[in-house]
Amino acid sequence: MTPRVTGLVALSRTVADLARTEAFYRDGLDFRRLGPIERIPATLLEALDLPDASGGRLRMGLGAQAIEFLAFDAPGQRYPVGARADDPWFQHAAIVVSDMDRAFAQLQRLAPMPISDEIPQTLPASSGGVTAWKFRDPDGHPLELLAFPDGETGSPWARAPGLFAGIDHSAIIVADVEAEIGFFRDGLGLELGARGLNAGPEQAALDGLPDPVVDVIALAPAQVKTPHVELLHYRTPQARGPLPAQSARNRSTTRFCFAVDDLPALVTHLTAAWPAHRITLSRDGRMAGLTGPSGHGILLTATEDGNGRWLRAT
Repeated sequence: MTPRVTGLVALSRTVADLARTEAFYRDGLDFRRLGPIERIPATLLEALDLPDASGGRLRMGLGAQAIEFLAFDAPGQRYPVGARADDPWFQHAAIVVSDMDRAFAQLQRLAPMPISDEIPQTLPASSGGVTAWKFRDPDGHPLELLAFPDGETGSPWARAPGLFAGIDHSAIIVADVEAEIGFFRDGLGLELGARGLNAGPEQAALDGLPDPVVDVIALAPAQVKTPHVELLHYRTPQARGPLPAQSARNRSTTRFCFAVDDLPALVTHLTAAWPAHRITLSRDGRMAGLTGPSGHGILLTATEDGNGRWLRAT
C-alpha cells in the first residue's frame, strides 16, 4: 500500500513577536494557548533546514485544530508590502464562525488589515453559498472568517460550539493545478474532493481583486477530514508563478504540518516519485521538511504507535 498522511494536524507560521501574535489570535479569534512558550525544538529546526537557528514557539488551538507560531532570534524578511490575495506566497487559514455579524464585530476591535472589501461577502450558491471575509494578522499572514449556510454544506460544523468554531481548511495559491493535485493526491495520499470555479462581483469583493476567476479544489486526508487543503488557481488575474525558494525565517512563510504513520516509507515514496523535491530529514528521523510544486512548505511528522497523535517533541 502506498504510504500516506493521516491528518493535517497544524499550520506552522513564522512571526516577529509571539506576545503580539498571541494577543491578536486570542482576543480577536478566541484561540487558546496550548502549553507554554518554548524554544523551537532541534528536530523542527533540522526539518526546516535551519539546524543552527534558534527562537521561540507558541502553540495555539481553536476547537480541535491548531497553529504553531515560530519567532526566530535572527529573523528573516518581512511579509512583502502590497501583497494581494492572488500572490504566490498566499496561504490562509479559514476559520469557521457560527455568527458572522458577531464574529466580524469582535474582530474589528483589533482593526485588522483587510483583504476583502469593507463587509463580509455571501457567495452565490454555485460557489457554495458561504459568507466570508479575508484579512491579515499583524505579520501579514492571511486569514478568513467563514460562515456556512444552513443545510448540507455546513453540516460538518453545524454542532460545533463557540462563536469561532475551528479551522476548516488552509488554502494556497498554485501555479499548476494538475501538478499540485498529483502531488497532494498521489504523493501524500490526500483524497480529491469538490472542484469549483468562482467568479463574479462577490468573489471580487472577497479577494479585493478586479474580476477574479479562480479554480477551487479541495483535498483531504483519508482519516481526518478537517482541516483540509484547498488549492486556488487564478485564471484571472493571471497566475504569477510559483514561489521562489524561501527560508522558514521569513514572515511570509506558512507550512502544512501533516501526521504520518510510516514516515520512512513516505519519504522513500516521495523521493522516488518526485526527485526534484528535496526532502530534509531531522537527525532523529521523526520529521521531514519539503516544499510542494508551487513552493509552499510542508512538514511531515511521525506519529506515536500509529495512533495519529502529533509528537509533542516536534
